[in-house]
Amino acid sequence: MIKTDLTNAISELDFNKYNQQIAAIHQMIHDNSGVGHEFLGWVEWPLNYDKAELAKMKAVASQLTKEIDVLLVIGIGGSYLGSRAAIEMINGLYYQPQVEIIYIGNTMSSTYTQQVLDYVKNKEFGICVISKSGTTTEPAIAFRLCKDLLEQKKGKAVAKTRIIAVTDKAKGALKELANQEGYQTFIIPDDIGGRYSVLTPVGIFPMLVAGVNVDEVFAGAKLAYEDTFSPDLTNQAYRYALARYLLNTRDHYQSEMLVSYELQFQMLNEWWKQLFGESEGKDGKGLLPTSCIFSTDLHSLGQFIQEGTKNIIFETVIKINKPNGDLVLTADQENLDGLNYLAGKTLHSVNTIAMAGVVYAHHQSGNVPNIILEFATMDAKMFGYLSYWFMKACAMSAYLLKINPFNQPGVEIYKTNMFKLLGKPGK
Repeated sequence: MIKTDLTNAISELDFNKYNQQIAAIHQMIHDNSGVGHEFLGWVEWPLNYDKAELAKMKAVASQLTKEIDVLLVIGIGGSYLGSRAAIEMINGLYYQPQVEIIYIGNTMSSTYTQQVLDYVKNKEFGICVISKSGTTTEPAIAFRLCKDLLEQKKGKAVAKTRIIAVTDKAKGALKELANQEGYQTFIIPDDIGGRYSVLTPVGIFPMLVAGVNVDEVFAGAKLAYEDTFSPDLTNQAYRYALARYLLNTRDHYQSEMLVSYELQFQMLNEWWKQLFGESEGKDGKGLLPTSCIFSTDLHSLGQFIQEGTKNIIFETVIKINKPNGDLVLTADQENLDGLNYLAGKTLHSVNTIAMAGVVYAHHQSGNVPNIILEFATMDAKMFGYLSYWFMKACAMSAYLLKINPFNQPGVEIYKTNMFKLLGKPGK
């Protein structure tokens, strides 16, 4: 469901010299022998996810949607980016679901938090709080505020039936509170880190409440597992990983820009940035992941990409073969806007032709390499496929750099300093 076109990016003449290295890393990924192997649970997840837990999630989500107008999804980083990426990509930005999804706990902005609380105070709302520990500052603050409002509004007896905790199976502050209060809980697996967790209850439960067909999501992930099982460069995910590795380490590009021509892919771009940024940005290595939505950002960053400083960025462009919706352009008798030459064409075909023109301009005139990732569709099955595909590519890419794809030691430094400044006991 994803084809990797490197024609405008890099010569593949010397790819064969990496075959043994690719095969060895593939083996490490699948036999859990590489650094960080304790967090490789996502690799087999499309095959062995807990079917009973999924059935329970479906039942709880179905009941909850009958009772609420809004679900507050509380989480930060991988605890919300995956579900938001999926819901917006699949449903679109102006979809009218039975339950509105609002994301909170991903910022400490007092203005945003106050506005969310004001918005839901006269609505029927529920809470899905996602945290392995329950003590991460941003979601912990948001959960305390949202829980207090829900309990004041509905009373503790009703509130506890509308609070869903996605957390550790046995330990942590959130698990302890959930046991104490009687919240329904779903499990974050011990061997799957946050940015690789979108296919676990972390991402799946909010998707269910938003009306996403998660059976199709899992079907797509299973197909991606099968398609990325080849230990060689017929594997499209590995071709992408090797190309970006060579552009970085051999050709000295410092940044990769993920480009989409669909506005509803903006949060997918954000999920991708976290996946690759946290996985690769360590030991003084890695590409800086950035993103744009074209043609929108062509009218802001297009000038820099075309004629700005060279050998900094290359582009990875998502091409959609079949969009979720399309329009046929019609002729106008006056033709004052001069657009009659487009009559009879679909808007998606115009968008695709625009993409081809931009790729040509950026590569041929601007000397900016362009990797093209051709997506078959942009539906639930495609999301399941692409999420697993990118995770597999990311693991391969990080292992090529000889770094641990699954830790994030640098993230802890800001937390330590923040806690000291806030006067947290023991810090």
